[in-house]
Amino acid sequence: MNQPAISPTLDTLFQRTLMRQPHALALLDPLNKARVTGHQPRRMTYAEADTAIEALSAHFVESGLPANSVIAIQLPNTVEFVLTVLAAHRAGLVVAVLPLLWRHAELTAALNRTAARAIVTMSTVDGVSYADLAMHAAAEAFSIRHVCGFGGDLPEGMASLDDVLARPPGLTRAVIQDGRKAAMISFDVTAEGFRPVPRPHFSLIAGGLAMSLEADIRQGATVMAAFAPMSFAGLASSLAVWLLSGGTLALHHPFENEVLEQQINAHECEVLIAPAQLALRLGDADLAARMPSLRNVIGLWRAPEQVAASDAWIAPHAPLTDVYLFGEAGLFGTRRGEDGMPVPVMPGPHGAPREQSGSSIAGEILLTPKGTLGLRGAMVPIAAYAPPQPVGETLTAQPPRDYVDTGYAARLDRPSGAICITAPPSGIMAVGGYRFLSNDLQEWARRLGQGALLTALPDRLSGHRLAGRAQDNARAREALSELGLNPLMVEAFRDRSGSV
Repeated sequence: MNQPAISPTLDTLFQRTLMRQPHALALLDPLNKARVTGHQPRRMTYAEADTAIEALSAHFVESGLPANSVIAIQLPNTVEFVLTVLAAHRAGLVVAVLPLLWRHAELTAALNRTAARAIVTMSTVDGVSYADLAMHAAAEAFSIRHVCGFGGDLPEGMASLDDVLARPPGLTRAVIQDGRKAAMISFDVTAEGFRPVPRPHFSLIAGGLAMSLEADIRQGATVMAAFAPMSFAGLASSLAVWLLSGGTLALHHPFENEVLEQQINAHECEVLIAPAQLALRLGDADLAARMPSLRNVIGLWRAPEQVAASDAWIAPHAPLTDVYLFGEAGLFGTRRGEDGMPVPVMPGPHGAPREQSGSSIAGEILLTPKGTLGLRGAMVPIAAYAPPQPVGETLTAQPPRDYVDTGYAARLDRPSGAICITAPPSGIMAVGGYRFLSNDLQEWARRLGQGALLTALPDRLSGHRLAGRAQDNARAREALSELGLNPLMVEAFRDRSGSV
């Protein structure tokens, strides 16, 4: 009898490389990790990483977490994040990624919406006590049974995962490795509000393949990931790209330019994955002389409407691949040509690599009847974005939809037929990668008091920035803190001119 083909999981990809080269270097921590988390940087081979993954996986099983239950993770871009995600998958768990900039209210809402059984965090990140944030959120989430953390001075009741890594692995359980099983839950903000977005393994791998094939990343490459991993794009661009290449993953907690450059040169990184605006700044700074080992740069655009107007890439020794991000709905990439300018994006199916005839289809781009951009393909979670059932028509079957409407305004360029993305979704703001409804901005402004001003201004680096009159800044930060905003989020709202 023929057995049905089973698609690989992220752990399957890891174990393939482990069997082939167990003593090859697998993971490299940020050089400034001691400042960020208080831990010393780690260097791990595939065999060492496997031992750590096995120990964490056994701990999750011994803690009584049932297979297919949800484990929430709020960690910085360090080795602990990678180990925890792979350990959760090895234990048959689904990972829910929680951005570091989230406020307490969103953290609690995410835990309750996903019925998470456990949460894993770091004791401190950049001086902020994430252990306390996790404990307070867990107290308001009925489903949470276990709170775990890396680092010292953990609150009472929080299990130390450093202690777990320091002892031999316990017994784990057998899990069927099937890429069709749920792998992660990320969270998006749409016009309808806060939305959990579940994905199977094959969807994550499809996102990683779309980037790695378009950028032509060689097997065994050393990849520098300098993009926050707490999203679909973050996981696909770091974890999936690394596992597909079977090389070394170097991590950088965003952002310290001097440290990033030092890491790239110290580890002789061949691939840099970073926010596109940061990549363009590096490209303007004599990249060939400053970071000669780079051969590929992948720039991730949180504001894809800005790609067409971006500057030319002037570092031909390391071609730039633009990756268009559409929240948690999906992505696609285009490698720039010899002139360094963005490549026109045509509607219809697109392969990976895009210009190679006969390449595998990575997805499809379309223009919806509403004049917005739609996506379909293996990486696009169509069911998660299904429109709400009209009131009073719960018994009426709705017409099926086989694409996701990203909400980004788009049109066709008449001379070329290319799709032009013109504006982000209506009613949604983004500051430093943090998306929220514009109605929230009105609530924050109301809390500032009479005569105060708080507005969102377009910004090339972060999509928008929050700005207020100088005399309102202290009051603005105080009001935002009262609303439960993470302290790091308040810091992200400041700019050099003193705006919040």
